[in-house]
Amino acid sequence: MEVIRLAVLSDNYVFLLYDSQQNIAAVVDPAEAEPVLERLSALKAELVAIFNTHHHNDHVGGNKKLMQHFPQAIVYGGVEDRGRIPGQQVFLQQGDRVQFADRVGEVIFVPGHTRAHIAYYFPPQTSDAAGELFCGDTLFAGGCGRLFEGTPAQMVESLTKLRSLPENTRVWCAHEYTLKNLQFALTIDSNNHQLQKRFDEVKTKRHQGEATVPSLLGIEKLTNPFLRWEQPSLQLAVKSNDPIQTFARIRGLKDKF
Repeated sequence: MEVIRLAVLSDNYVFLLYDSQQNIAAVVDPAEAEPVLERLSALKAELVAIFNTHHHNDHVGGNKKLMQHFPQAIVYGGVEDRGRIPGQQVFLQQGDRVQFADRVGEVIFVPGHTRAHIAYYFPPQTSDAAGELFCGDTLFAGGCGRLFEGTPAQMVESLTKLRSLPENTRVWCAHEYTLKNLQFALTIDSNNHQLQKRFDEVKTKRHQGEATVPSLLGIEKLTNPFLRWEQPSLQLAVKSNDPIQTFARIRGLKDKF
């Protein structure tokens, strides 16, 4: 399974999963249809599945047009997004499985950004390969999503699930927010040498017009403040020794950054 990253709108990413042997494809969070249709045409591939993480329009805006071109494509989403995702046919919950070509993905329920948000994790097929995590707006490179429908406690529980995946998991988040996320992270974690190094690398990449997605979960665990609510230095920075309150205060600071 090849993952093809498509840049759309101002800062969104759409991910096309492509199996060259069967010449079929699936798409994750199609904000727009046209870039997906163009790539499918170039590949001469058939779209068989639409995997949505949540209902926001910059993740489902292309559903209807893609379904018009590929009426056989099955539309997946979270069970609690019923009625909010265009064309949704399959209603997923924690522990369910989805299949694309020869890969089986695990569904992880990760409320917080929205009440119904899910992620898709495709485990590696060999011990030295990377797993693939499509986490929508729950976990970002260097950050996490705003809490629109969920609570800090829910988001901490959701991020704990994602944090427990193998460190070599590739994190395919849906926005190019990394540079600003790391700029913020340095305001509360300035003595983190791994974070300082990552910021310099990301700044260079963005200056050269390169994408910073996917990232690796192992790097996120070292540098992303939204996965490090138990760290004494971060707790000191926000004057809390409670993990959920620490997370909530960091999120509050980021909302105003």
